[in-house]
Amino acid sequence: MTDPDAVWRRPSGDATPMEVVVPQAPPPSRYEGPPRAAPPPPGWSVPHLVNAAPPRALPAQDVAAAEVAERQARTFTAGVGIMAGAVMVVALFVLLVRAIT
Repeated sequence: MTDPDAVWRRPSGDATPMEVVVPQAPPPSRYEGPPRAAPPPPGWSVPHLVNAAPPRALPAQDVAAAEVAERQARTFTAGVGIMAGAVMVVALFVLLVRAIT
């Protein structure tokens, strides 16, 4: 084969049509269900675990101290937010003044 396109050309001469063979469809199968499991050996039972001890009592909570700590944390968070906002406003003013001049 010297011509690389020879495989793509039509065959020369009288081409007879090919015989079309349609395979027979297999008969429809019926679902038999899952396979049966082998029964367990005699005397077998589910493994039993040792019951754990009941949980111990938690220590009592100091609700008043928790409220004070939450109030202090909220005040600190608000202060940090206000300071960050003030720094951003000052930085914005500095940038605007530098852009104008």
